[in-house]
Amino acid sequence: QVQLVESGGGLVQTGGSLRLSCAASGRTFSTNLLGWFRQAPGKEREFVAVIHGSGQPTWYTDSVRGRFTISRDNARNTVYLQMNSLKPEDTAIYYCNANGQALGPTGWGPTTDYWGQGTQVTVSA
Repeated sequence: QVQLVESGGGLVQTGGSLRLSCAASGRTFSTNLLGWFRQAPGKEREFVAVIHGSGQPTWYTDSVRGRFTISRDNARNTVYLQMNSLKPEDTAIYYCNANGQALGPTGWGPTTDYWGQGTQVTVSA
């Protein structure tokens, strides 16, 4: 299996910044996409940003483009989300997602989505 562990969430004032990290561990993993999603209270989980396994290109939802930056460090098996100019509407639980194939004892498995446990981001007005 592949485990994803997020960190870096917290409480910040409007206009502040946070950097989320998501570290992957477990089986050797061939990544198609790495991404961040979020879920606000009473709402469905929504897409935030994604980066291709090669590091480029990247995609963002309209509401965060220009304020958030997704990046990855292959040496550390980590994906980051730098969040600047935060707004109260960014308040949510942020989840890391990895889409790809894990190497098992019989070879590469099917394309699978893996999720982290989530990290809370709260932006005060």
